[in-house]
Amino acid sequence: QVQLVESGGGLVQAGGSLRLSCAASGRTFSRYAMGWFRQAPGKEREFVAAISKSGGSTYYADSVKGRFTISRDNAKNTMYLQMNSLKPEDTAVYYCAAATGLLATKRQNYDYWGQGTQVTVSS
Repeated sequence: QVQLVESGGGLVQAGGSLRLSCAASGRTFSRYAMGWFRQAPGKEREFVAAISKSGGSTYYADSVKGRFTISRDNAKNTMYLQMNSLKPEDTAVYYCAAATGLLATKRQNYDYWGQGTQVTVSS
């Protein structure tokens, strides 16, 4: 089992940047493909980005491609989401998740979830 804790959320103006972190503890971090999801009020939780176990492969939702960058440091048991050119529609609670399988974009493929961190983008 792995425990996940997100941090780095906050309030930022449109066009600004934030860097989210997801710290993992428990079993070996490099055993897991990792992903970021987000959930806005009244909406379903949606896929944002994913990264393979080694970090060699990444995948993004079209809505964030070119603005967000996912990365991981297996030596530090931490995953990151660099968010640039933020828009009000990026406002949501952001969750990190771990999958025992391969890189995935669907919620049901992820086995462990963090508690989430709020990101609010003002216009």
